[in-house]
Amino acid sequence: MSSVPMAPRGAAPRIRIFVDYWNFQLTLNAREQDATGQNDVRFKIDWRGLPIWLAQKAAEITGIANYTFEGAIIYASYNPNTSEGRGFNNWATSWLNRQPGIQVQCHARQPRNPPQCPVCHRTIARCPHQGCGAQLSGTIEKGVDTAIATDMIRLAWEDAYDIAVLASSDADLVPAVHFLDQKGRKVIQAGFPPSGVQLATSCWASFDIFRHRQELRRI
Repeated sequence: MSSVPMAPRGAAPRIRIFVDYWNFQLTLNAREQDATGQNDVRFKIDWRGLPIWLAQKAAEITGIANYTFEGAIIYASYNPNTSEGRGFNNWATSWLNRQPGIQVQCHARQPRNPPQCPVCHRTIARCPHQGCGAQLSGTIEKGVDTAIATDMIRLAWEDAYDIAVLASSDADLVPAVHFLDQKGRKVIQAGFPPSGVQLATSCWASFDIFRHRQELRRI
C-alpha cells in the first residue's frame, strides 16, 4: 500500500479534531459526579469553543508555536423514537453544525434486541416482576466508531491534516490509530485517565481533559 501524502516541509502543521460526543460527555459527567459526590451530574460543555481549545492543547504537547486549525467533526447519536432524542438531533444538526469550523454527524440509534433466558433461550419481551410488565426495549449506538475511524483515515489520505486530536476513550479506535501512526500521522488523545488507557497508550501523546475541565465549562 502506498504512503499517505504529507504536507511540504516548513508548512505550518495542520490540526484537525475528532470528537466522540457521547463518550466525551458521559465520561466527563461521571468523573464530575465522582469528584463532587453529586448524583445525575451533567457537565455543561462549551461545545462552540471546545475544538479551538483542543487544538491549542495539542499544539502545546507537540511544542509547535504556529499551526492551522482545520476544523472539527463531532460524532453523535440520537433516539429517533423519543422527543428528547429528536430534540437533541435538532440541536446538533441545526445549531452545533452551524458553528465555525464544526461539522456534526448525528446517527440514529438502532433498536436493541431484548434479553433472552439463558436456559430456554426465549426472548424476554416484558419485565417479569409482578405488577410491572413493562416492555423491555432500548437502543444502541451503531456506526459512530466506524465513522470516526473512516474519516480519520480518509482525511489523512486526502492530506487534510498533519495532527489529529481524538477526543474519545473507545478502544475500538486503536487499530485506526496504529495505521495512522505507521503512515506518519500524529494522533493525540484527549481523554480522562485512567479511562481509555488502551487508546491513550496507542496514540502519539495524550492529555487529561479533566484536569483542565473548568476551561471548558459553559457559563
